[in-house]
Amino acid sequence: MRKHRAEARWTKGLKNGEGEVKSATGSFQSKYSFASRFGDSTSATSPEELIGAAHSGCYSMFLSALLEKENLTPEYVHTQAEVTLGEQDGAPTILKIELNTEVKADGLDNDKLQQLAQDAKKGCPVSKALNAVPEITLQATLKE
Repeated sequence: MRKHRAEARWTKGLKNGEGEVKSATGSFQSKYSFASRFGDSTSATSPEELIGAAHSGCYSMFLSALLEKENLTPEYVHTQAEVTLGEQDGAPTILKIELNTEVKADGLDNDKLQQLAQDAKKGCPVSKALNAVPEITLQATLKE
């Protein structure tokens, strides 16, 4: 079993404060703020953007592994995740995650892609961790 660590530090109040998140390996470090999370600021990240990055990264790796089990070597698997933060019962809530993946792999047909794409959505560890999200959609496109 491997443990992965990250940390965050927040200073001051909710709306006038600011924070910083970073990975224990030092490979990632970014600021975040109320405005980047709930407003229109694009000068920093947000927890939801980081969830999208984690989900798209995990999903791409998992789908690649499923393709290899079918003796298909992907040239690439490119996944985007759009995470919708809204309000539910008066509290901020992740309401939806939309995954959009494109795959290029010799010998792969669309029917097999759709099957493996759904299997990856169910099996990816981050997808499993996000089971509380009311809706996670997937669109898979085969690139030639």
